[in-house]
Amino acid sequence: MTTNSTIMDSNSFNMADIDKLPPKLKAMVKRRKILGGSYRLFYKEPLDFEEGHGTKLYTPDGTEYLDAYNNIPSLGHSRREIQEAVSKQLNKINTHTRYLNQNILNYAEDLLATFPKELNRVMFMLSGSEANDLAVRVAKAATGGEGIIVTAEAYHGNTALVTGLSPAIGSDVPMDISMRMIPTPDTYRLGTDDIGNWMAAQVEKQIADMQRHGIKFAGIMLDSIFSSDGIFPGKKGLLKPVIDMVHKHGGVYIADEVQPGFGRTGETFWGFQRHGIVPDLVTMGKPMANGIACSALVAKSDLLKEFSKNTPYFNTFAGSPVAMAAAQATLDTMKKDNTQKNSLDRGKELASKLRDLAKKYPVLGDVRGVGLYIGVDIVKPGTKEADYNYAVRLIETMRENHVLLSLCGPHGNVLKIRPPLVFSKEDVIRFVDMLEKSLDEMENKKE
Repeated sequence: MTTNSTIMDSNSFNMADIDKLPPKLKAMVKRRKILGGSYRLFYKEPLDFEEGHGTKLYTPDGTEYLDAYNNIPSLGHSRREIQEAVSKQLNKINTHTRYLNQNILNYAEDLLATFPKELNRVMFMLSGSEANDLAVRVAKAATGGEGIIVTAEAYHGNTALVTGLSPAIGSDVPMDISMRMIPTPDTYRLGTDDIGNWMAAQVEKQIADMQRHGIKFAGIMLDSIFSSDGIFPGKKGLLKPVIDMVHKHGGVYIADEVQPGFGRTGETFWGFQRHGIVPDLVTMGKPMANGIACSALVAKSDLLKEFSKNTPYFNTFAGSPVAMAAAQATLDTMKKDNTQKNSLDRGKELASKLRDLAKKYPVLGDVRGVGLYIGVDIVKPGTKEADYNYAVRLIETMRENHVLLSLCGPHGNVLKIRPPLVFSKEDVIRFVDMLEKSLDEMENKKE
């Protein structure tokens, strides 16, 4: 079975192949030895991008690539509105939250207006990792508990705290001793339509295990589209039994919206809203400011009381006037351009075309997703058995055809299609055409 650590490196450059690179790339890769050894480069032949505009990225010689992977520039690369907002604010002042400033108040009010009324407080950080870290700390303070439940392939960030709650990072990274995992809600393989009650039963089982080991349950942290688990949006409402189970046992429900938030699912502005639930805490990350370092924790006010009573929170450039200007411009532009509807419409078109393609190519075992977050399960034809090696070769072939995407899931075999929210009709057609071309090329190589 493929290990998590293998999956994290599935389409990474191997330093043993450095002599196979063109001279310029080889020289750049050699210079990277001054960086820490944990860094990775995508693809067998790394890419050097000099510019990005909209859904396209460009190498120094002008070669264009279609970006079907990067969700952080949610409005596309080099978006004019964000550039202008940041530049204008930098010409004024950029300082911290211990001084009053209108930007943070204006944006906080506009952001909270997109949430259910129960979620009425917001705090700002610089990354999704920091937001999830703070959410877990708040949950533990509010409940007096320690135990957090996540899914078996979850990724929630890279601080010391949330790394211990992120099994997708790799099997060599120790998990928090008080955390518990429930299996991936694999709608393709589980053989039940009642995923919600199945998940709730798994949660109760892990709460009972915590109790047997003297660990008080604090809460659960879920990404509502289960991105790292292999992209399983499921039917609307499936998370309702889960949140009811969590609350039954006195826990806090944390919705990690770093990936499904800000209209990416198309059907709703926040991923959790698809399921008709109101989380206790909600986190979001850099897509909220189109890639400028900015993230947030939105909370029910009563949940923050215990944490705030004893813990001053200060994060120098979190909530700064510049970060807030970028976030405000991003939110305003999302509303103006109705990127949520574009995500819904383009996502439907893309999923439909991919399902048509799957009728011709049986390696495309399952196409699932909602809005502009789609997973394609690469399998051995005639089975549901994951084909990791084929999936790796496929994304490398797509890269040769100038389209960028990645892999996820417990077996590293699921195509992760997660483009900027401004993906166009033309982009959809180009993506599908290049996928078909890549599949044909791979078939021809076998002959």
